[in-house]
Amino acid sequence: MEVLRAVLVHDMARALLLAAAAFILTLIIGAWWVRFARQHKLGKQIRIEGPQSHMTKMGTPTMGGIMIISTVVILTVLFNLVDRWSILLPLAVLISFAILGGIDDWMTLTGSQSKTYGFTIRYKFLLMLAIAFVASLILYLPVPYGLQNEGLVRIPLVGTINIGVGFIPLAVVIIVGAANAVNLTDGLDSLAGWSLTLAFAAYGVMTFLSEPRLTNLMAFSFTLVGACAAFLWYNAYPAQVFMGDTGSLALGAVLAIVALQSQQWLLLPVVGIVFVAEALSVIIQTTYFKWTRYRFGEGRRVFKMAPLHHHFELMGWSQPQVTQRFVLIATVAAMIGISLALTFAAQNQPLQVAPGPITTMTTFAELRHAK
Repeated sequence: MEVLRAVLVHDMARALLLAAAAFILTLIIGAWWVRFARQHKLGKQIRIEGPQSHMTKMGTPTMGGIMIISTVVILTVLFNLVDRWSILLPLAVLISFAILGGIDDWMTLTGSQSKTYGFTIRYKFLLMLAIAFVASLILYLPVPYGLQNEGLVRIPLVGTINIGVGFIPLAVVIIVGAANAVNLTDGLDSLAGWSLTLAFAAYGVMTFLSEPRLTNLMAFSFTLVGACAAFLWYNAYPAQVFMGDTGSLALGAVLAIVALQSQQWLLLPVVGIVFVAEALSVIIQTTYFKWTRYRFGEGRRVFKMAPLHHHFELMGWSQPQVTQRFVLIATVAAMIGISLALTFAAQNQPLQVAPGPITTMTTFAELRHAK
């Protein structure tokens, strides 16, 4: 155990090395996965009603999220788990949503009828809600039942407030919403991968600069940064592999968990502005279409096509143009999110943290009991 404690990531220097290790390991796993997926014809099906430029992607290997998730699980267990058991929550959410997305991907690939297995869209959504509810309870409940984050949220320029038990349903919405928003964004080569890399990097910096310093969440975030960056090696236009629901649902959900566990979830819509825009475009398009069909007898559209990246494609932007411009927006949004986190009114924090190794903990309950 002492040896394992010695290799724990304690500072930014080690976290960046961990990100580099995640990058290298994901490249290795990714090379194997691309060959395996091609040999076994695990190719993605493309929407016929989508932009015609996407038809060339038919048959491209999918379920590439496996290469990211396997790397993160391996490195987290080795370097960021012993004596940091609160990191089990994001790990469990990552794996649970990956399994859920993997089942969905597999049924799409095999052409299985969902109702044959009882895995309808409604059933999938209910499972997502169930996982999110359990995760939210663990975040909220006191020790030894949970992590005792209570209903705390950090508000820039204000301080920390406690929203009480209302945190639980709100956290469920955030987790499920983030998972689906990332899933919707995963429609162009590199778009979801770049947006996730920037979002996890922003939360890595925020958790490092947090008071108390949330070192294991920082290390976990940078592990994800390295793994997502390596995925982009294979997902760069034209993509050799797609993330699939296996990756997009899992990474979206775990991004929400990092935001909630760090109490910086109010900044998630800022840091993840691209995900928010993509999800809102689908909600607006669907709602407006149904309302106009009811009101006028025919459905009308706000966008040429949803999600939003397809709208710009149909306006004449090339896929690389859409991706690069969205990524530029995501970069600026990440910087704004970090800036807002730095304005947090530290004097209003409810915790007085003792100096020393205690500040490497993530769970605020651990801090209270360690004093």
